[in-house]
Order: sequence, then C-alpha cells, then structure tokens
Amino acid sequence: MKRYNPDIHNGLNDKEINERIKNNLINYNTDIKTKSIKAIILSNVFTIFNLLNFSIALAIFMVGSYKNLLFMGVVFCNTIISIIQEANSKRVIDKLSVIASTKVLAIRNGQEKTINLDEIVLDDIIKLKIGNQVITDSIIKEGTVYVDESFITGESDLVEKKEGDMLLSGSFIVSGECISKVEHIGIDNYTSKISKEAKYIKKINSVIMSSLNKIIKFVSIVIVPLGLILFLRQYNLDKNITDAVVNTSAAIISMIPEGLVLLTSTVLAVSVIKLGRKRVLVQDLYCIETLARVDTICLDKTGTLTEASLEVEKVIPLNNNHDINKILSAMGNILNDNITIKAIHDKFSKNIKLDYIEKIPFSSKKKYSGVIFKDEGTYILGAPDFLTKDKYLLNKINEYNEYRTILLMHTKFFDSLDNLEPVAIILIKDKIRKNASNTLSYFKMQGVDIKIISGDSISTVSNVARNVCLENIKCIDITKVKKEDNLRKIVEEYNVFCRVSPNDKKSIIKALKKNKHTIAMTGDGVNDVLALKEADLSIAMASGSDAARNVSQIVLLDSNFDAVIDILLEGRRTINNIERSSTLFLTKTIYATLLAIIFLFVSLDYPFQPIQLSLISSITIGIPSFVLALQPNKDLVKGNFFLNVISKSIPSALTVVINVIFTMIVGYIFKLTNQEISTMAISLVAFTGFILLFKLCYPFNKLRLILYIGLIILFIINIIGFNRIYDLVMLNTNIFILIAILYIFDIILYRQLTYLCSAKIFRRYV
Repeated sequence: MKRYNPDIHNGLNDKEINERIKNNLINYNTDIKTKSIKAIILSNVFTIFNLLNFSIALAIFMVGSYKNLLFMGVVFCNTIISIIQEANSKRVIDKLSVIASTKVLAIRNGQEKTINLDEIVLDDIIKLKIGNQVITDSIIKEGTVYVDESFITGESDLVEKKEGDMLLSGSFIVSGECISKVEHIGIDNYTSKISKEAKYIKKINSVIMSSLNKIIKFVSIVIVPLGLILFLRQYNLDKNITDAVVNTSAAIISMIPEGLVLLTSTVLAVSVIKLGRKRVLVQDLYCIETLARVDTICLDKTGTLTEASLEVEKVIPLNNNHDINKILSAMGNILNDNITIKAIHDKFSKNIKLDYIEKIPFSSKKKYSGVIFKDEGTYILGAPDFLTKDKYLLNKINEYNEYRTILLMHTKFFDSLDNLEPVAIILIKDKIRKNASNTLSYFKMQGVDIKIISGDSISTVSNVARNVCLENIKCIDITKVKKEDNLRKIVEEYNVFCRVSPNDKKSIIKALKKNKHTIAMTGDGVNDVLALKEADLSIAMASGSDAARNVSQIVLLDSNFDAVIDILLEGRRTINNIERSSTLFLTKTIYATLLAIIFLFVSLDYPFQPIQLSLISSITIGIPSFVLALQPNKDLVKGNFFLNVISKSIPSALTVVINVIFTMIVGYIFKLTNQEISTMAISLVAFTGFILLFKLCYPFNKLRLILYIGLIILFIINIIGFNRIYDLVMLNTNIFILIAILYIFDIILYRQLTYLCSAKIFRRYV
C-alpha cells in the first residue's frame, strides 16, 4: 500500500484523495448508534412472549377452536406497531446524529476544509485544537497538546503529546493545538481494536427497564410449569382435550403482559420523535425516563447560561512600557485555543504577527495560557487570583466584578509565576442567553434545584447568577474548601460554585448523588466532560466541544437552552403515563396468575376462553392504555415506579379474583351452566376494569371522558350484539339482580383493598 507524506501546510491534493477513495482507504464510522431495520424486525418478532403466543395458537388450532385464535390479531398488531415505532425512532436519531456528528478540519490543496468523519482518508493532514475529539489515530507533525485518554485507559490524568507522538482515536484535546497526519482509518484505529468494554459507556439507570425485566423474568419462569399443571388438571376434570387446551390457553394468555413492553417502547419512541422535531437529539432511549426524575440541574456557566462567545469590553493598562494592543493582537493570532482568546482575537488587529519560540497552551487546571516571544519576552493571560497575590491589585480588579476579568502579565524569562509583572486588566463581557432567566424560573417553579458551576471567579459568576435571576444566591470558591470539609453538606448549602476544576465538577456531582439527588448536568466544554459522564443525565450544546457531545445522552442541536424545559416535560409525561397505563396491564397479569394457581386446587372448569379475555383486554386495557400513555402530563414524578404500579394494580386484581370465586360459588349453588358462569364472570371482570379505568382517567378532560363512555358502549354492544361469537348468553332477571348486588359489593371491596394497599400501609410491609 502506497503511503503519502504530504507537506503539512498543503495536505493531500485532489488526485491523491481520489486515489485513496478509489482504493477504499477512507475512514468510516465503526460505532453504530442504532440497530439496522433487519435487527429491529428480528428483535421484535423473535421474543419470548411471541414464542409463547404462537405455541398457544398452534395448540388451539390443532383442537379446532378457531375463533379463539382472535388473540393472535392483537399479537400481530403489537409486533407491527412496535417495529414501526422503533424504525421511526431510528430514522429520527440517525438523521439528527448526522447533524450533530463530529466534523474535522482538514488541510487539502493548501486550504483548510471542514469534512465529515467518513470523508477522512489515509494520510490526510488534519488540524486539532482544544475540545476536538481525536477521530483517527494520527501522528503529530507540528504543535504540542494535552490530551485526555480516559475513554481508552480509564485514567483522567492529562497526557502531553509533542511532535512525533501518536494521538489515539477516542481521546480528546484538552489544551493546545496541533497539525497531525492520519495514520489509521476505520477498523484499524486503536479504539476499533480494543474491546468495547474499554470504551466509555454510561450504565443505563432505568427503573422502568429493571421493573419490566423483573416482571418478564417472573412470568417466564412461572408460566410454562404452571400452564402444564393447569392443563393436566383441566383435562382430568372431564377428559375433554379441547376444553382443557382452550381453558389453559386463556389462563396463560392473560398472564403475558406483552402489551406493557409494547407500550413502554412505543411511548419512549414517540418521545424521541417529538424531541427530535424540537431539534433535540436523544442518544440513549432510556434517558428520557431519567428526565422525569431529575430534581437537581447543574449548569456550566459559559456556553449554557451564557452564549458560547465573549466580547472584550475594555482594556485597563497597568504598565505604560508595553504596546498592549500589539501584544494582544499577536497572542490572539498565535493562541486562539479558547473562547477568551477568541474574544481578544476578534477585538484587536489580526494582521500583527510576532516571532515566537513557544506557546503555553491553556488548561482548565492552571487557568492561564501564554506565549514566549523571541524578542518581547513572555506574556501570560489568565485568571487574576491564579497569577498574582498582590492584594492591592486584586482589590482593584474586584471593582469590576460585573465583568469577567483577565490579567495580562509579563516576564523576560518564564520559569514560574513568581516573577511576573502586571501589564493590563482586560474586561470581558458574557452574553447572557436570551431566555435563560425564564428557563431557570420555570425549573424553580417545578421544584428542580439549580446549581451553577463555573471555573470563573465569584464576582464573575455571581454577576451572571444575578442577571439570570437566580434566587437566594450563595456562592463558594471551591479552592477555599479543604479536603477534610464535608462536601456533601456544602453542595446542599450553596448554589453557585466558583473556581471549579474539571475534577471538582465531578466531585460536586458525586456528592449530590450521594445525597440521593437525581442530577442533570449541562455543559459544552472539555472541562465539563468528567461531570457529564458522572451525572445521571448529561446534556450538551451542539455548539460546544466534540468531547462534550460524544459523552452526553442528549444534544441540543440548536444550542438552545430553552429546550431543556421541553426535555423535562417530555420526561415527566413519559414516565407518569407509562406508570398509569402499566397499572392496567399488571392488573391482568396478577389476577390471571392468581386464578391459574387457584384452579390447580379446585375441581372446576376455568371460566374464561381466550376470545372472551381478548374482548376484556382490548376494551379495558389495550385501547385505553395507549390513549392515556400519549396524554399531556406535567406532574412531578414521585415514589418508586414498581411499588407505585403494584400498589395500584393489586386492589383491582384481588377484586377480580374474589369476584370470580363468588361467581363460581353462585354458579355451583344455583346450578348455572358454564356459559352463564362465564357471562357473569366476564361482566364482573369488565366492571372492575372500568372502576380502575375511572380512577386512572380522573380528573376527566374531554378526550378521557369520550374514551371512557365510548369504551363502555363498545363493551355493551359486543356482549349483546356478538354474544354468540364470545360464547356468552343472555341472563335472566334473577341473575341480573344478583350481578347488580355483586357490582355494589365490587365497589365496596375495591375501595377497601385500595385503602389497604395505599402508599403508607403497603410500603410498610413490602
């Protein structure tokens, strides 16, 4: 394979690039964010529940009870809907991922050109600066940088890389800039060779997913042996294999909460699509759930509350022996590695260039950068309290506390910060985001605590906090906090943290998490990466660094801070509605499991057929659950998801079980036929379902009222107009009176069981 060694200022030419493309020596993304359409279809078709359903359908088909195969229509619809929703979600994520994808500054034909990740070719010359993700393994040809290789090694210590050193894909530039040559592409890159476990992957913290997995695991373990024993028991009653298969199938089908899995995936997919329309890229499906649980949001000041740009307001000379404008112009041209330097570069003449020996790149740890000039000595730009201990000078700087203040210092020979002389104070103004104040006010009203975390001084950050109308401002300089101090107590007492290093940000997030808070972190710079990785939910601005975007679960493509409100509301709507609708599905699973166990010990036929339960499931569970799941819901998320659902499901499930037992007793006493018993049981199960549905729909809006009344009418039409299809019969007057009495008993029983399963009582014993 032919290799090129192009001049770093010219790069590859068109002929060389086309040859690389022709020989397929082009980079390609080996990190697949979403499943393929084929994988989506296979994962939704070949599920354990579908396997059980098809096995049951085959058994029913073999005994000739064809009308009881109606439940398979629901299974097919569930599978198709799930595939469509996941495919739609994939398309949205893929489309937005392209918009948010990392871009690379390449030098080609003597010109700088921004290209996509998959346009890089072998031996390309690329330019990297602070915040850039290293996309391909590259050898530095010019410059010095500090890189973070924590994605690869797990160590957060910065590594210095100079000319001739290899930059590994997956690392990112923390300070400095360099020109490098692409050494590997695609699968040959270091991060493509190492195991996936070595890459950074945030653990999914999903209460819903873990709860669903518990339910699925329980059902999967119980359903097969329970079904086999129930079949043998039913067959031994009257030696009729058809009735035994139909009755057992009805019991097993009712135990499967397949609609719950579909409901969850559908609601999450719809949320991804809705947020996508608002230019919000959701990179982790289950992080939507975390949104609803967030009670504390930590905000990086620069790029989040303020725009990702600064303006130089004024320069105050402290020493007349220096041509400040000339020096600042030259430094702006040489450094240009962060937004502060960019503001200086934009303010002063861009034509002045001075010879220099070395540049000192900025890092968030040392809080300064500088240039060692050939003739003018060394000039340092940085945070005043890091560069000087002169109290008079610091007091003078404090007079300008409404600005971000930068100190320009000079020395002939730079070996430490001790021999620096002050040259000028540079006043820089933050641009507050347009609606930042309204956004923070909204969070406060919604009960979400706000913490501002910044590397700037107390005066600068507190001024921004006042401008965005943060209430009860309590600031602390984190450099004044001693190791032995209780950080967990400090993070509760203060809401503005200043002079914070990247590791400090991470420590603050960890302390808040130890205090049982659910944390969202917003940021845009490399100094935010450690905190973004540590937070329960990480949100990055698209205008920020590659590193911040790549570690975040959510990316705001328009860098619009207001969108965080939409994210919060969508999370609440999602989890509250899933919790409400899950109650319907879990009710069926609980009462079906209990009834199956009971009928192992009683010498009676199981009172339901699959087609009858399909009617009840569709009208009292399936249809309303999906309508309710997509309703607006801004309520705060409270309590444990699993316990909340269980405590609401058990009363209705036990009511159904007791009703069925009473129905069987009444049938035995009055010697009712199996069809009459089934009709009574179906009527009571449906009535209990409508009681639960009433509670979940309350307070009613127009849609929920129409839904509720419509479902009752639909049920009545089915049991009267199509009673033969469902093997139901018209009941006589005496049985109607009996059912009416049981309806009253049903309401009283449900209320009592609901009280017993109320939060306080239930959680005391569960």
